[in-house]
Amino acid sequence: MNQLIIKPTLLLDEKKCRRNIRKVYNKAVNKSLIFRPHFKTHQSLEIGSWYKELGVNKITVSSLEMADYFSSQWNDITVAFPVNILEIELINSLAKRIQLNLMVESIEAAIFLMSHLQYNIGVFIKIDVGYKRVGIDPSNREEIDAIITLLESSDKIIFKGFLAHAGHTYDCRSKQEILRVHKKSVEILRNLKDQYQLRYPHIINSYGDTPSCSVAEDFEGIDEIRPGNFVFYDLAQVQIGSTDISNIAVAMVCPIVSINKHRNEIVIYGGGVHFSKDNLQDEVYGKIYGKVVNKNEIGWKDELTGAYLKKLSQEHGIVSMPEHLINDYSIGDTLVILPVHSCMTGNEMKSYLLEPNKEITRL
Repeated sequence: MNQLIIKPTLLLDEKKCRRNIRKVYNKAVNKSLIFRPHFKTHQSLEIGSWYKELGVNKITVSSLEMADYFSSQWNDITVAFPVNILEIELINSLAKRIQLNLMVESIEAAIFLMSHLQYNIGVFIKIDVGYKRVGIDPSNREEIDAIITLLESSDKIIFKGFLAHAGHTYDCRSKQEILRVHKKSVEILRNLKDQYQLRYPHIINSYGDTPSCSVAEDFEGIDEIRPGNFVFYDLAQVQIGSTDISNIAVAMVCPIVSINKHRNEIVIYGGGVHFSKDNLQDEVYGKIYGKVVNKNEIGWKDELTGAYLKKLSQEHGIVSMPEHLINDYSIGDTLVILPVHSCMTGNEMKSYLLEPNKEITRL
C-alpha cells in the first residue's frame, strides 16, 4: 500500500468487487432471471453505478431511508423489509417519484396501506421458506388469500407476487448444505406461485440470499433474484461455502499500537466500532473476528497463517500472532484484516478506500 493510513480504514478492491458483480449478473442473464441486487451491503451510489454499467435497472434495499438515498439515481426499488407504517409520509414521497415496491406479511399492514397511500406502489407478500424470521407460513393459504384480496381491491396497489429470503443458508457449512436449503425454498415458492398464477398471471417469485445465488444453478420457478453480500463477500461466506477467500473484496487496515510478545499478541487500533462484533467459530482458532492477510503494494493477498483477530472492545482489537512472526512487526505498522461480516463492517466505517488514494462514500 502506497498511501499512509493512520487510522482504521476499510479498503475496497475494485477489481474483485466488479468481478463478483459480473459473475452473479451473468448467471441471472443466462438463466433469464430478473437481477434486482440488494444494496444493503455497500450502500454506495458510486458502487451502484458499476451495476448500471452492466444494464441493471432495478435494486433492493432494506429500509425506506436507503430507498430515499438511492432514489436520486434509481427509479425501481424494492424495500425487502416488513413495511413500517409509521413512515407513511416517506412511503408516499417515494411512491410519487419512483416505482416503489413494499413487502407485507400481515392483514393489518395491508389495511393501513390501503387507507393511507396517495400514489401507486407494488406490494409483495413475504413468505417464510424456513428462516423463521419474518414472513407468512406458506401453508397458511387463508391469510395469504385474505391479504391478496385486500391488495387487489385497492386502486393504488399492484400485487407483485411472493418474496422470500432463504436466510437459513447462513447456517450451512458446505455447498451441498446450501443446495439442500435452496432446493426446498425454491420448491415452496414454485408451488405457491403455481396455485395463484391462473388468477394473477402477472405475479413473480422474488428470491434472494448470497449463498444460494452464488452456488445454485437451478432456479426453476424463480423469476427474480436479490443477493447482496456477494458484492464484497466475507469470512462468514467462506465458512458457509458460498465462495473462497480470494473473492473477498474488502479488508480493514488497522494501525498497531502495542505489542505483547510474551502473549504473542498485537494490539490494533480497530475495535467493535470499526468491525462490529460479529464473529464466527473457526475450526482451528475458535471464536474469531477477522483473519490477517499479507499486505502488498495494491492492498492484500493471501491469508497470513495463524494470525487472527481474537478479541474486540470498543476501540481495541487483539490479534493473535504466531511466535515466529511477531518480531516482524513494530508499533506504527499496520495489519490488514478480512472481516467476518462485510455488511456490518461497511456500515460501521461509512466509506471505502480504493487504490490509489480514492475514497468512496456511502449512506
